[in-house]
Amino acid sequence: MQRRSAAIVWVVVVVLVMAGGLTGWRWWHQRSPYGPEVLVATATLRLVDQATADAAFDGQQLELSGDGAQVFLGQVAWTPPPQAKPGTMLMIVVLDKRSQLMPGLISATSDRPDRVGAGFDGVLNAVEQQHPWLYGIGAREINGGLHSAGSVVTVSSLDATPVTFSFVLHPARPETPPEFAVASAPAAVDDLMVALISVGPDRQVYWAQRLLH
Repeated sequence: MQRRSAAIVWVVVVVLVMAGGLTGWRWWHQRSPYGPEVLVATATLRLVDQATADAAFDGQQLELSGDGAQVFLGQVAWTPPPQAKPGTMLMIVVLDKRSQLMPGLISATSDRPDRVGAGFDGVLNAVEQQHPWLYGIGAREINGGLHSAGSVVTVSSLDATPVTFSFVLHPARPETPPEFAVASAPAAVDDLMVALISVGPDRQVYWAQRLLH
């Protein structure tokens, strides 16, 4: 009986150790080697004319403004951390706080243009779940499907700072299906939020930081 009790206790101990090890691994895996305070990130955003935006991109703007459209030009800068896990990336998000919608298209560049891109990324769904104040950046369920027409800036190298970005907001069209809805004009700079998101090499969400508004 004593041997049997000892065996049971040993099994329980092993299970607890394994559970504790798994919990510790998950904590370490989800933990960023640095916090947002290390990057000391800053952001600017302003309304400009098309010529100013074109000049910032050496005439390579992807979208031209039209009647009633507004052109926004912004920049996010940070200090590269002393150490970062290989594969770590940053995302720059612009969110209209009135509608919880993102711009449809964003142009982005830096001194390392090959490390900067734009589009939608499925990891934004996890970011939205972990950070409710960023509601609207994830895909939305509409008519039984998941849809997102918004775009964010993705930075695959933490040395690609600063990042300059621009987007155009057009007046909303009532006939636009909800799955294609994006942030629309008219908008003031104060209506828009700019946030920085850190994502790990296994697409784990490290943290999100509000930079503007």
